[in-house]
Amino acid sequence: MDRNLYWHLPGVSQAERVQRNRHRAGVVWFTGLSNAGKSTIAHALERVLFDQGCHTFVFDGDNVRHGLCADLGFSADDRHENIRRIGEMARLFMEAGVISLAAFISPYRADRDRLRDRIGRERFMEIYCRCSIAVCENRDQKGIYRKARAGEIRDFTGISAPYEEPVAPDLVLDTEVDSVNACVDRVHTLLQTRGIVTGSTAHI
Repeated sequence: MDRNLYWHLPGVSQAERVQRNRHRAGVVWFTGLSNAGKSTIAHALERVLFDQGCHTFVFDGDNVRHGLCADLGFSADDRHENIRRIGEMARLFMEAGVISLAAFISPYRADRDRLRDRIGRERFMEIYCRCSIAVCENRDQKGIYRKARAGEIRDFTGISAPYEEPVAPDLVLDTEVDSVNACVDRVHTLLQTRGIVTGSTAHI
């Protein structure tokens, strides 16, 4: 760290942001295999929260690799850096009063643990989208699993690269069985329990 760098304290406090937004900020981190439902649930949850007047943003794995992380590949080192960058962005959005919804495979447990420590255990929620690889492959409309099994895609999580399941996630969603609406409702309940939002998802 350059010793000439200094952290500037914000001129607007978190309490002021909560008062204006009428909700607290936090980071909801969806992890799981490709096609396990992470992005689908994150975007569906955002619609519910947005309709309730919440300030939200979805960080999607594919989207950030078009810009912020376009220089990164899929090696273990690049995956670590990808998650580190997104974690820092989500933390900054959280400081701005936003509920950040991050949908990333994030295959390494240590990376997710670092995020929890960096963001804060009260405001970081690890959501494990649990789904068997067989079902994920059946859902695959892009053909990426087929390419991975044919050796056309290297370092593919679940095929040629590992996925480390969460040991103690804040919530496990059985996306192989439960509907998107049911999953959204469970995450929304968690947000209420944590004091991030109030209200229900009865309208979904």
